[in-house]
Amino acid sequence: MQSASEQWFDEAYYQRYYFDKKTRVVDPAHADRLGAFVCSYLQYLRVPVQRVLDMGCGIGLWQGMVARHLPGACYQGVEYSAYLCQRYGWQRGSVVDYAAPEPFDFVICQGVLPYLSAQDLRRALDNLGRLCRGALYLEAVTHEDYERGTIDEGLTDPRQHRHRTQTYRQGLGRHFIDMGGGLWLSRQAQVPLFALEAPGW
Repeated sequence: MQSASEQWFDEAYYQRYYFDKKTRVVDPAHADRLGAFVCSYLQYLRVPVQRVLDMGCGIGLWQGMVARHLPGACYQGVEYSAYLCQRYGWQRGSVVDYAAPEPFDFVICQGVLPYLSAQDLRRALDNLGRLCRGALYLEAVTHEDYERGTIDEGLTDPRQHRHRTQTYRQGLGRHFIDMGGGLWLSRQAQVPLFALEAPGW
């Protein structure tokens, strides 16, 4: 199977999954808790954050959370959807091959990777390693999430790929240390860790 076509991510897609209160996948209260948790965890770990990349930023939910919890950090939204780039002014790009002059301190990639084929997923995970020198927050539903019934399939886009958890972990493990809670610390980061703080160390 191929990666998602850019035509998928039109106005109708975002109306269905983000703007319509009956069918949206975004719970504002959950998003607020998530932003507070991730940013507080970064501060606890003492990861310095000046530059933030939101890779597949969608409607920009993280922009306000970064402004609230990481004041002074510069936020860069990058999006594959031409519709959203026109509507919000995001920079156009794909997680598979987006390049930047220098890596970012904090990279967010939420709900993007399941839309990629296996080959593009491998390329994207390596690219995230190049783009991040501090910490990565990653959210992606996996094959095992469907098996365990964790996913509400009525709300989830059925066109997503169901990559196995181990595929993500192997790809990420080349560049990051699993810190739990969806947060991954770059192996380039100069952050001292106790052995039991990092489940993936």
